[in-house]
Amino acid sequence: MSSTTLGMILFLTFVAATLAITIWASRQTKTAADYYAGGRSFSGVQNGLAIGGDYMSAASFLGIAGIIALSGYDGFLYSIGFLVAWLVALLLVAELMRNSGKFTMADVLAFRMSPRPVRTAAGVSTIVVSIFYLLAQMVGAGALVGLLLGITSDAGKIWTIIGVGALMVVYVVFGGMKGTTWVQIVKAVLLMSGAALVTLLVLGKFGFNLSALLSQAATTSGPAGNPEAFLSPGQKYGTDAQGLAGKIDLISLGLALVLGTAGLPHILIRFYTVPTAKDARKSVMWGIGIIGVFYLLTLVLGFGAAALVGRTAITEGDAAGNTAAPLLAQRIGEEIFGPVGGTILLAFIGAVAFATILAVVAGLTLASSSSFAHDLYAHVFKRGQASERQEVVVARVSALVIGAAAIGLGILAQNQNVAFLVALAFAVAASGNLPAILFSLFWKRFNTAGAVSAIYGGLVSALLLVIFSPVVSGGPTALFKTADFAWFPLSNPGIVSIPLGFLCGWLGTILSKEYNAAKYAEIEVRSLTGVGAEQATKH
Repeated sequence: MSSTTLGMILFLTFVAATLAITIWASRQTKTAADYYAGGRSFSGVQNGLAIGGDYMSAASFLGIAGIIALSGYDGFLYSIGFLVAWLVALLLVAELMRNSGKFTMADVLAFRMSPRPVRTAAGVSTIVVSIFYLLAQMVGAGALVGLLLGITSDAGKIWTIIGVGALMVVYVVFGGMKGTTWVQIVKAVLLMSGAALVTLLVLGKFGFNLSALLSQAATTSGPAGNPEAFLSPGQKYGTDAQGLAGKIDLISLGLALVLGTAGLPHILIRFYTVPTAKDARKSVMWGIGIIGVFYLLTLVLGFGAAALVGRTAITEGDAAGNTAAPLLAQRIGEEIFGPVGGTILLAFIGAVAFATILAVVAGLTLASSSSFAHDLYAHVFKRGQASERQEVVVARVSALVIGAAAIGLGILAQNQNVAFLVALAFAVAASGNLPAILFSLFWKRFNTAGAVSAIYGGLVSALLLVIFSPVVSGGPTALFKTADFAWFPLSNPGIVSIPLGFLCGWLGTILSKEYNAAKYAEIEVRSLTGVGAEQATKH
């Protein structure tokens, strides 16, 4: 049996299993709380696994392994940044968000402010960040299925992206949060198992000697004439050719990675699926443990691909390196178990990675469609007069629209590395959402003008800087290769847009006289104790 046939069988098996979970969940989804928050019925351990499943996306498994395989030491910055970011989420927002809100990020922001402008800003920001993150998953899907099924043409990859988009819409429309969470739990277990298996096989080949693995990686994939440079900083960021701009870009990327998680809508809504604040803390601790182990595994996966597959073979499979991990699985399987073992391992890892993409895009689509229905439709357009049934119907329709937008943009971005695309989403989230969330939870003087200014100031500045950066034009991997309007030299806008978001929030607040001391006192008690959390959005 060929790897293509086996890959197709395993892939269809995973899809069938996850669709069965979705159908089961659709029968359990009867209220808005079921659709948006899974009925708040998940334990801390279950939600921790789901958080891990949400976070260990195509960017983590495919993108980071690819960047490490092609850029060596510099690529591991993504693993460190994504992991450290969880400390910010744990210490600053997890428990407080669970206690203060109900279904979406905007529930917290709108509690002590004028709800319509704040919900509008939060809804727009949620949708923009989610679409940025969705881009990465779509690109990863195109590269992965192309490898699994032997699809090499651009048209074939485009149809793959369309197929992934259609599946994710089915998950969200029918399964809601319950279906999405169970798919993420299953996926997290499978992904950890697959990554651990390949890691053990790679380490076993080098006698569990990490130094031997790194030495071989440098020899095989390092720069000609100076292979040891592969294990030192400067292969991708802060190079001599980039000069000062490259060093600033590195700092900007680090800021975005560390601060972005606490502002990601699809992560924030996970805290609402547990019944108590204690479960919210427990879920984040479990999430950190799972994610921490996983990112240690990406080190071996990336350098293993560099050592055993080699730069040339990796870039032939995908120029951005997104297929490094599946190619490593195939190579190590062939060397240890023969051609059949390589075929089986490639098919299994590829199918698990595809299940990863499906689960993450479902979570992202759910976050953005929930925000549109709950924040924009119910509270802005209908002024709080929409029924729960109407909200859920609108959420399902908006999932279709958001899915279509993600498909279109994913087709445009298919030449980018998926970890890099996710870093852009982190920058946008940290620029707009994070300042508003932190100010709302911790600054007594914060008001409506400040919240709206923080969200729009950070969001617009981040988007404009990305549009006029080398990501969109002026380079061989840009979205528009033939154009050049990249006057902003950095690939990641975080170092400029994140401080701007905080500055806009502060400036908007002090220029407005609005101040509600009673509401701040109430949300302070609510966030610290959880008292009255279920009624957080009744107004």
